[in-house]
Amino acid sequence: MSSTQVVVVTGASGGIGRAVARAFGARHARVALLARGEKGLHEAAEDITGEGGTALELPTDVADFDQVEAAAERAEKELGPIDVWVNVAFTSVFAPFSEIGPDEFRRVTEVSYLGYVHGTMAALKRMKPRDRGTIVQVGSALAYRGIPLQSAYCGAKHAIQGFNESLRCELLHEGSHVRTTMVQMPAVNTPQFSWVLSKLPDHAQPVPPIYQPEVAARAVVHAADHPRRREYWVGGSTVGTLVANAVAPGILDRYLAKTGYKSQQTGDAKPADQPANLWAPADRTRDFGAHGEFDAKATPRSFQLWASRHHGLLAAGGSALAATALAVWRRARS
Repeated sequence: MSSTQVVVVTGASGGIGRAVARAFGARHARVALLARGEKGLHEAAEDITGEGGTALELPTDVADFDQVEAAAERAEKELGPIDVWVNVAFTSVFAPFSEIGPDEFRRVTEVSYLGYVHGTMAALKRMKPRDRGTIVQVGSALAYRGIPLQSAYCGAKHAIQGFNESLRCELLHEGSHVRTTMVQMPAVNTPQFSWVLSKLPDHAQPVPPIYQPEVAARAVVHAADHPRRREYWVGGSTVGTLVANAVAPGILDRYLAKTGYKSQQTGDAKPADQPANLWAPADRTRDFGAHGEFDAKATPRSFQLWASRHHGLLAAGGSALAATALAVWRRARS
């Protein structure tokens, strides 16, 4: 990919956003980094320049549209016309719904849902007049399937799903060459389990199987390169969850009611000094990086992602295998 490609990544200071920014940097792209944490942003910029890319640090709270618009304006002024906009930024609260205050729920929604809306608005304002560009919405299996202890996050992801489908229909109606696609993620080993506001007694954890953020980043980059597909599913667990929810949602309700609390906690007490990034960034003075605390449990690859990226090849191979089997069967009968 040409080094002239201009990419905006929200939530770029940590987790999936950090890994995505680094992946584009490795392709020598010009990457605008949007996040609140100044230390995390600076280290993310160092990652990109170290990979041979160009980085622009833009401290931004995506819940504030004016800040997002100003960041987009500066990105185009300093880097050039935006080719790809990746929405990743989010925050959350780990707690039963009855323990989440209305201000906390509102804040999660403003960041994790309206932040995507704001980013998409800023991107479309610039892409539609040029009739080109790609918007990638980083979603989750939880965009389809709610789980206990994450009602605010699940609500935001469901909202993004509906919003993006509506937008995609409108772009198709207009005959626009601007593309939007969504990448549904599995459990990923990111710092969120160490810095989101948690009211759980034990340390929060992703529900296994857990994937490394680089798996997610490869999916996002592929989606940006191939945005005609409306959606990508990452990880066998995502496929299993979405299929099970489509076939037997009531059974899945009861299963998650029994297992969802324990599976999202390590069994170790939550650290007394654990930060909470709901109102202020946890990485303002400390860099958390892309990875969380679960490297020992996380896998760096996903066969399902490979299969998703090569579904045409697999379909052709399957057809060839079926044709060969049919020919052998016919010879055996003759």
